[in-house]
Amino acid sequence: MTGENDLAASPQARPSSSDPSTPGSGARFWPLAIGSVGVVFGDIGTSPLYAFREALGQSGEALTPAAVLGVASLALWALLLVVTLKYVLVLMRTDNRGEGGVLSLASLAQQAIGRRTTFVFLLGAVGAALFYGDAMLTPAVSVLSAIEGLRSVPVIGPHVNLSVILIASLTILVALFAVQSRGTSGVGRFFGPICVVWFVAIATLGVVHIAQAPQIVAALDPRHAIAFVAGNGVVGLLVLGAVFLTVTGAEALYADMGHFGRWPIQASWIGFVLPALALNYLGQGAFVLDVIASAGGQPVANADWFFLMAPEAYRAPLVILATLATIIASQAVITGAFSLTNQAMQLGLLPRLTIVRTSASRFGEIYMPQVNLILAIGVVFLVAVFKTSSSLSAAYGLAVSGTMAVTTALAFVVLRNGRRWPLAACVAVMGPLLAIDLVFLGANALKVFHGGYVPLVIGAALLALMLTWVRGSEIISAKAAADAPMLDDVLPSLSRGTAYRAPGTAVFLTSQPDHAPGALLHNLKHNRVLHERNLVVSVRTADAPRVAGFERARVERLSEDFTRVSLTFGYMEEPNVPKALADLRKTGLAFDIMSTSFFLGRRSIVVGANSALPRLLGRLYIWMTRNAADPTDVFRIPAGRVVELGSRLSL
Repeated sequence: MTGENDLAASPQARPSSSDPSTPGSGARFWPLAIGSVGVVFGDIGTSPLYAFREALGQSGEALTPAAVLGVASLALWALLLVVTLKYVLVLMRTDNRGEGGVLSLASLAQQAIGRRTTFVFLLGAVGAALFYGDAMLTPAVSVLSAIEGLRSVPVIGPHVNLSVILIASLTILVALFAVQSRGTSGVGRFFGPICVVWFVAIATLGVVHIAQAPQIVAALDPRHAIAFVAGNGVVGLLVLGAVFLTVTGAEALYADMGHFGRWPIQASWIGFVLPALALNYLGQGAFVLDVIASAGGQPVANADWFFLMAPEAYRAPLVILATLATIIASQAVITGAFSLTNQAMQLGLLPRLTIVRTSASRFGEIYMPQVNLILAIGVVFLVAVFKTSSSLSAAYGLAVSGTMAVTTALAFVVLRNGRRWPLAACVAVMGPLLAIDLVFLGANALKVFHGGYVPLVIGAALLALMLTWVRGSEIISAKAAADAPMLDDVLPSLSRGTAYRAPGTAVFLTSQPDHAPGALLHNLKHNRVLHERNLVVSVRTADAPRVAGFERARVERLSEDFTRVSLTFGYMEEPNVPKALADLRKTGLAFDIMSTSFFLGRRSIVVGANSALPRLLGRLYIWMTRNAADPTDVFRIPAGRVVELGSRLSL
């Protein structure tokens, strides 16, 4: 069953570039900058645990100085070109009223074009679907890689086998998902300081080993990266795909812009996180060069260089710190999945799901039980099947590189159609960035049969759900509109009718404000009752994260007893209908919640003989409607003021 008040996107709100904090407002800037270190950079900050090791592992069984320099150079230039140039310097200037992320960018692109186009819609849906693959892989691979560090601890290392690692990792991950319903306010203030300690620690490790093998600094020359990829054929591409692990999490820079602001994130990255990561990758490379030199010509096999580069006495504390950092990185991805799902719901890409507000002061802190359960099952399944971070690393990267390519394509549309950049300028700026994305995407595509299919399967499943929901909703809306008369046509007869006039106000929620609401017609047909005051209310979602107060409502007086109200909310806002109607009292609208009844239409959907959807997709759509959240909860309507009237429609 589904209600008549389905959300629909509306391009009413205009975008503008904004930023919650600027360098001049120090009281807010520094707390935001430190907070961003924990939330925004948690994923990319834990990549040194496995990225350098996996990239070297693709270069051959015996490591060579040329391979070490090539991998270190590729890692550094990936950070500079993909993260710093593309995201920090270019994409973060392309915001939707201060918000970032693939769906925010898709909304902005749709707004720039002036209508919903199939191309932009598919790009946004594909990018969002691929994100969920990343959301499942990040906790699994990061926590596993940290716990595997126990093998490097001298005292307990010999006793740490695969079973111990799996049990410890699964225990941490299950506990992490189990506490999501309590929110992150209590522990969130510790995220930033812990990650600050983490980045200081990995930078210090790097500096120590760079001093011992300063020749690693030659990796700053990009010719080492180019020569390695060009001179090693398929092996060079495999290494490039593994090097991409160094930039996984870069989307968080853009997606979390609305929470922390552009300036705090940019300052934290350029002034702190980037130097720490660069020093650590150079330090790992220097450590490997030192090991190769000490081997006296004997072949050196790949190893867990991150933990081995630490002195033995500090490895146990480093494992603990790494575990905390990976938990924070996993938490950031999980909450990001909640936020993305909420955006997708508001934009009409997914059915309404239950949302629990876990903080009275922080609006963006939400918990979604269904999403949390799906992520938990997916993460546990991945750990149980792949068992090691090396095996999972092969699956990692393809979803992220696909999302990055989608983001670049959407940014091109925004710059060309929204910001009115000349075509030559768009091609000159975004063309090379898209080329880099496609190179990484092609390199990661080589891993499809070695685990890379996992994020593709997850993304394809989510994309199928989104497309089915959108198409099914369009069919149902069209059929409902065809069956309902125009509201203006029935108003005269309603005024002259003999129906009993009940005191108070009736609010009829509908997604088609020009048509007579089904609940209104059913109430008249079966109960012969019409209220003294009737509000026909529609709720729409703007292509902007938030809507200004003066843009919230449009009120149209249709007759003495009928008023049409159109409410518009941003896709990052809570659609609180009673509060929005109460705010209209200062404009003269008569509204008292204690004398108001909210009428909701409930539709029972069946698959007809001539359904426009294939039978299997039709059943999938019906399943989604039955598991959707109650509109009463979505629109924050008091349950005691709700009257539901049902109807039956064939899909």
